[in-house]
Amino acid sequence: MYSFEPTEEQQMLMDAVGKYAANDLRPAAREAEERGELLHKLLSRGWEIGLLQASIPEAYGGFGERSAVTGVLAIEEMAFGDLAGTLAVLTPSLFATPILLAGSEEQKQEYLQKVIEREWSPFTAALIEYAFDFDPNDLKTTAALQGEEYVLNGEKAFVPFAKDAEYILVYANLDGQTQGFIVSKESTGLMVSDEREKLMSLNALPLYRVHLEDVRVPVSQRLGGPEGHDFEPILVSMRVATAAAAVGVANAAFEYSKNYAREREAFGVKIAQKQAIAFMLAEMRTEIEASRLLAWEAAWKLDQGKEDAFTEAYLAAMGAADMAMMVTDRAVQILGGHGYIREHPVEMWMRNGRGFAMFIGLAIV
Repeated sequence: MYSFEPTEEQQMLMDAVGKYAANDLRPAAREAEERGELLHKLLSRGWEIGLLQASIPEAYGGFGERSAVTGVLAIEEMAFGDLAGTLAVLTPSLFATPILLAGSEEQKQEYLQKVIEREWSPFTAALIEYAFDFDPNDLKTTAALQGEEYVLNGEKAFVPFAKDAEYILVYANLDGQTQGFIVSKESTGLMVSDEREKLMSLNALPLYRVHLEDVRVPVSQRLGGPEGHDFEPILVSMRVATAAAAVGVANAAFEYSKNYAREREAFGVKIAQKQAIAFMLAEMRTEIEASRLLAWEAAWKLDQGKEDAFTEAYLAAMGAADMAMMVTDRAVQILGGHGYIREHPVEMWMRNGRGFAMFIGLAIV
């Protein structure tokens, strides 16, 4: 069974990520949100921590082994600082981790070193689609085999850094199965929107629509090679990462509102002593801890290859999305009128919290 005590290596990584979140991400978050841009030096500092590099074996240019549990611990710590910055720093993982999990040996040798042996670069992936009934296991984007090539058609939404990405891992429906395809930015028929997506939150993270019209991809560029791959481990990894990020954002909102309540006075009493506020804080903390344990359990089962990891990851992601919305909303309530103004970060965290139901595909462990 999983130990609740991090290993020495995990604790060192968490400490490094925690310092980056507190000293770099958090202070820059508001300005980045208002400006709509994350400074490259900010991404470089996060990249230098080596979270992705530490999950890639030495044979492919890394210096460690993949651990979903370690990834969950790190993502929560980083999202405590800022969600947009976290997703930006981890964008190359969207491309590299699926190749590590499901790529052919040739694909691992060719692409993994390209990602991790240079400075942060916008390798990315495209999963989400504009559809009310969006289902990652039933995509509208299609792939059809024609000779020695696959032909991709469809439209993708919320693709991070698509405008500048050298390669995009595009997921498409091939004979009823979700499969990944490595697509070069030079591919004929691949079109990235000129304007960025405009969302309620994540304004600092450049997200784009990607349109595919008869994009031809060699059979060798199908993730896993001509035989393809199992999409389930990739989806499980995405859901676990989403749950961990939601816990990080919610915990940030909880800690901020708790500290505010301990300092703010009303009628001569700290509002933290008011029963209504105390009960809200207690419930917020309870829900955060419950979601954290679900995420840890799902990550542990993923590392152990347990058959029910898919179910656990789904429960963790769905539960964390609801939890993040509740906690961030209550943080705004605890701050009262101050919670609605931009002087305090809780309104931004509430907007972030509202989006977790649609963030599957923007992070992976």
